[in-house]
Amino acid sequence: MRFSFLHAADLHIDSPLRGLDAYEGAPVARLRGATRQALVALVDLAIDRTVDLVLLAGDIYDGDWADFRTGLFFREQMLRLVRAGVRVFVVKGNHDAESQITRQLPEVEGVHVFSSLKSETLDLPELGAAIHGRSFPNRAVPEDLVPLYPPPLPGRFNIGLLHTSLTGREGHDPYAPTTPGMLAAKGYDYFALGHVHAREVVREASPRIVFPGNLQGRHARETGPKGCELVVVEDGVLVSAEFVALDVVRWHRVDLDASGMDGIDALARRFRERGAALGADARDRLHAVRVVVEGESALHRLEASQPGTIAAAIHAAAQDVDQAELWIESVRLALRSPFDRAAAAERNDATGEVLRLVDAIAADEAGMRDWFLAQLAELGPLPSLVADADPRALDAAAIRALLGDAEATVLAQLTGEAAEGDAR
Repeated sequence: MRFSFLHAADLHIDSPLRGLDAYEGAPVARLRGATRQALVALVDLAIDRTVDLVLLAGDIYDGDWADFRTGLFFREQMLRLVRAGVRVFVVKGNHDAESQITRQLPEVEGVHVFSSLKSETLDLPELGAAIHGRSFPNRAVPEDLVPLYPPPLPGRFNIGLLHTSLTGREGHDPYAPTTPGMLAAKGYDYFALGHVHAREVVREASPRIVFPGNLQGRHARETGPKGCELVVVEDGVLVSAEFVALDVVRWHRVDLDASGMDGIDALARRFRERGAALGADARDRLHAVRVVVEGESALHRLEASQPGTIAAAIHAAAQDVDQAELWIESVRLALRSPFDRAAAAERNDATGEVLRLVDAIAADEAGMRDWFLAQLAELGPLPSLVADADPRALDAAAIRALLGDAEATVLAQLTGEAAEGDAR
């Protein structure tokens, strides 16, 4: 007996993408529609591969907001699956538990949503499978749910469907915490997990334990391919398991080492090489890229004297890449200057005076904050770029970074060279 299933989680359909309007030229419509299109791709895959089951391990929606168009879209996709003969099993995650959509829209026959009151087992004798699961009753579930799951059914390929932080994962709240050992002791064959947005094969076999990651990356910190697991079982034995990428927008962080570079052309050329490689496997995806330029380089001086030069060069280089569709989310600089600051601070000229003044200000943390706020008060209305920020909320490190930027700009004008510009 042979059957197959897709395991996905953390769809976060129509997840609000805040701050996009601040990006000039951002493909806002494509980014906001990405979670929907990824779900469509999941349904297309299930139908094309004629899988028997789709398992959704929580966080279908994105919290307590009542946009019923989102719910209707999800129902529409579930109906596509059911009409194609695919059964769907869902556990509600922490975001679903607080969603009004999940409580008020009618369910789809052929889509089983596990109870939040107790654990359940669905026996599928025609496939030789059993699905065990329990939904979150509310957003915060601090207890381990695994001991409450039913024992495995004999003669079945037993699958546990669970939304959990497991032993804890960076950036994720500790919901329904448990351990791989607790999961293994349950005696199931596969644990389909959700909640963690990075794909992770926690255990290869006996049982296989997998976080598939979210279906679509939603921001610059959710980088790399996103998608689902495609699993094939034959005669009660898992015979294949593969990750299938389904994301329509892929987020990347590209680190560019500018060490030793003395011209912008070399940096642009390096980015074009990296950019072309991003789309080697998928020309139809939008690649959203955060670029970090680092290293000790004369480009530090160039940027200090002509702010925005490096970002403009990266944006232009992205336009030249025809192997992939690129959108530059941001260009961030972590450059250091080859400028010998310590020696320059001993000079009896304007350069030395500026450096000694900066050092004196930075030496007294409390006095530095007072000086900083006094300077801002003298400026009057803040530039629009920082108008929404509260300068009083900046910590000492942030103020030192701003002081370093100011130092670099002044020295670029005085000497044609830039200082370190980092925290002192």
